[in-house]
Amino acid sequence: MTETAARPVVDVYVDPLCPFAWITSRWALEVAQIRDVELTFKLMSLYLLNKDRDIPDDYRARIERSRGIGRIAAAVQTDHGPEAFSAFYTAAGTRIHNQQDKDFDAVAVAALAEAGLPAELAAAGASEDYDEELAASHEAGMKPVGDDVGTPTIHVDGVAFFGPVLTRIPRGEEAGALFDASVTLARYPYFYEIKRSRTTDPQFD
Repeated sequence: MTETAARPVVDVYVDPLCPFAWITSRWALEVAQIRDVELTFKLMSLYLLNKDRDIPDDYRARIERSRGIGRIAAAVQTDHGPEAFSAFYTAAGTRIHNQQDKDFDAVAVAALAEAGLPAELAAAGASEDYDEELAASHEAGMKPVGDDVGTPTIHVDGVAFFGPVLTRIPRGEEAGALFDASVTLARYPYFYEIKRSRTTDPQFD
């Protein structure tokens, strides 16, 4: 009798601002339609990730502007759980990436409404009330993968990786095949890194 492989547990750590995390998250949703996985989206913070790094001024300004929506996302995740966070993230990400709306405060308000969440959560964007929860979620996602990486970060059965960095959203069985390869790598305890220079820009369709 052949044993059935355990259902993979997949945690995708995202910041609403990151286009690569957005593509990875949409790929993960494709995977969840054709593979038996336990998928959860969780919050990390580009602001916290880059707080002590030497980064270009324009990028610094952009992540500073995104602090509010990150704090609101932390409030959603903390008070309403992972499904609500996923709904909020999808609503916000669609506006930021597909629709190119960079008014992050307005995006957050609209995303709360679309996700059926209380409008008063928007007040978290201007407060420090959820900063500890945001930092804890960020650390849970990033600490296992190390300091020299960025986002997206994915955990497969507790094994954390930076990536996969994609510039297109794999669909259907192509998405499943890419996931199967990721699981295979995650289950080998001595695998650490695959990388090549990126030559294409993100597309979100």
